[in-house]
Amino acid sequence: MPTEREWVSGFTKQLDEALDAMRGAEVCAVEGMRLAYACEVHKYSADQSPEVSTTRYETDILVFDRYADGSWIPRVVIECKLKGVTTHDALTYSAKAATHRAVHPYLRYGFLAGQRRNYGIPPRLVRHGEDFNFLLTWRSLKASPAEWRAFVATIKREVKTSRAMQDVLMNNYAAGHQKYDLIHSSI
Repeated sequence: MPTEREWVSGFTKQLDEALDAMRGAEVCAVEGMRLAYACEVHKYSADQSPEVSTTRYETDILVFDRYADGSWIPRVVIECKLKGVTTHDALTYSAKAATHRAVHPYLRYGFLAGQRRNYGIPPRLVRHGEDFNFLLTWRSLKASPAEWRAFVATIKREVKTSRAMQDVLMNNYAAGHQKYDLIHSSI
């Protein structure tokens, strides 16, 4: 049986290819990328500029928009776990989601559990995973065609939601900018 890292490596490239056709920036999926979860201000200079540092957690899968100038914006984090999911896992990953969102308020966060057979989403993940935007399970190590389609569709939808959330947070007061009258989260 593969390790979790080997399992994630086994499908991340396929996810990256499935996201390639999205509109807007180039959408990429990579494993093991570190993403800032804390931004600390150490001092302010005479011109009021803050001197900051960041602290980062490694993510299982990070989906991000990459731009021609080399800059990128994180859109979706997917934490992955094989077989059983403990209460500790749910609490830990949910806390990690909250800290990542403190720095990236438009970031979407999800949890994928593989090799769950017929058990589905563990209730403890719903009870203790309040900072997740989506929860998915696969019955085996490899997604069935229906599970894969649902997974890719969910990630694409979350990328679009992240873009819209960032747009609201960054541009909503700009003259002539589209205003949002409804934002809905299904979880």
